[in-house]
Amino acid sequence: MKSNPVIGPGSTDESQPKPETEAERRKRRAVFLRELTEARELRARVQPRRTKERRMREAMRMRTFRI
Repeated sequence: MKSNPVIGPGSTDESQPKPETEAERRKRRAVFLRELTEARELRARVQPRRTKERRMREAMRMRTFRI
C-alpha cells in the first residue's frame, strides 16, 4: 500500500470530517436523549409487567446505597 503525498480529491485531508461545534454536539445529543426517552416510554407501554419489575429492582438498588 502506497501513501498519497499529492493533495487532491482522493487525499485523506479532504475525506476527514471537520470537527463539530459544541452547539452541533449538544443538538445531536438532545435528539438522541429525546429518542431514548420515547423508546423507554414505548417499552413501558408494550411491556408493563417487565417495566414494573425493572422499576422495583431499581428502587431496591437505590435503597441499598442510601445512607
